[in-house]
Amino acid sequence: MIQVQLLLGERIRLRALEPQDVEMLYKWENDTAIWVMSNTQTPFSRFVLEQYIASSHLDLHTNKQLRLMITTRDGLDVGAIDLFDFDPQNQRAGIGILVAEKMDRGKGYATEALNLLIQYCFTQLHLHQLYCNVTVDNEQSIHLFKKHHFTITGIKKEWIRVGDTFVDELLMQLVRKGH
Repeated sequence: MIQVQLLLGERIRLRALEPQDVEMLYKWENDTAIWVMSNTQTPFSRFVLEQYIASSHLDLHTNKQLRLMITTRDGLDVGAIDLFDFDPQNQRAGIGILVAEKMDRGKGYATEALNLLIQYCFTQLHLHQLYCNVTVDNEQSIHLFKKHHFTITGIKKEWIRVGDTFVDELLMQLVRKGH
């Protein structure tokens, strides 16, 4: 029961993937407008997403990643938050977050989801640090992560190709205090 409480906020909860999430993931993963942020270049099939969901129950140590749905208290799925590149040896993981629809942004869902995931990572997974990669023009994400005490520790120059140009990407880190 403790784990459920850790992933339950005032307005949202983070929940494991369910088979019925395939259609929502299909829509999100194939939205070319967010491919730059997710570093995606090709569409995902429903079959691949079904396989991904089917394997999502595997241990974090096996998969090296974890995707949780961001769901409002009234059951609306508004996005997802991911741990990736889980590295138990060095006690770190990357974080990615998506609030899919513009009408759901700016309502505090990402803030609450990130707070819940940070607490989970530091108290349950005993990670030492978390990191994220954010393009320099993604002001909302930079603000979100800074609000949660992530600091910019590096700039990857001309790292992400967007059309005919290249954009710098920031490396942001949050190191657990006391370690």
